Amino acid sequence: MDAAELQKPPPGELFLDHVSHFVADLDTAAGLLEQLGFKVSPVSIQEVAGSRVGANRCVMLEQGYIEILRPTLQPDPGLRLACFGTPDAEAEHRRLADHGFEPQPIVELQRKLDSRTVRFKVVLPGPGKMPEGRVQYVQHLTPEHIWRSEYLSHSNGVTQLRALFVVADEPPQVAARWGRFTGLLPQPDGDMAALEPQRGHVRIGTAEALGKLLGDVPPAPALAGYALGCRHPEEFAARCSRAGLAVENATVGISVALPPQLGGIWLLRGESV
Repeated sequence: MDAAELQKPPPGELFLDHVSHFVADLDTAAGLLEQLGFKVSPVSIQEVAGSRVGANRCVMLEQGYIEILRPTLQPDPGLRLACFGTPDAEAEHRRLADHGFEPQPIVELQRKLDSRTVRFKVVLPGPGKMPEGRVQYVQHLTPEHIWRSEYLSHSNGVTQLRALFVVADEPPQVAARWGRFTGLLPQPDGDMAALEPQRGHVRIGTAEALGKLLGDVPPAPALAGYALGCRHPEEFAARCSRAGLAVENATVGISVALPPQLGGIWLLRGESV
């Protein structure tokens, strides 16, 4: 099965699909990622019903992807979006409504990439229902147009989006809300709470707890960072250090603090660790 087909969850399953950094300048952000060995897709304009709503460039991975997004409105730069992949946007919309998330109407987005039209459906909760960021669902309709071999050839050995880290003042209560949002049962994980989709995972903790793992994290509520699966995490960490990024050994990987134009923290891990 090719990479594109692997991005579509089977019925009844849920994937951590992508994360997004809101940026003021796509090319500046892409230049940093390219310096670190990523292949970044060309600029693509997002449209809803023919109206422009933003522009993005993406780092496509064998599992999931990283997006850099310039919204039409002036962005608040940083790690601002986390998205779960679903095989059925309409079903997620109904479930979110049943659980009090007051979802907005399903958004049918499209964007041109090269000569191809990428199409997908997005489900967003009502304003303020997920205060940690823009937390949403996506159903990919044309994954073969974006998960292409020419966009997967990263020289740094990064292959997977493995985890999302969420800052909360009251992790049990926030994890319960995220559990209702995802349809997953939160479980304790040391001094954090855990949600386990079929691909990727979510860890919710206080700034103090996450700080022990990642370093300096933003105050709650926020998306603190995410884990990347790497073929050679030590080599990629050394590349990040040479580029001037702050790199620290963590308890279960290597943390990399991203510059303000991107925001957030990476936790580098092996592919099967």
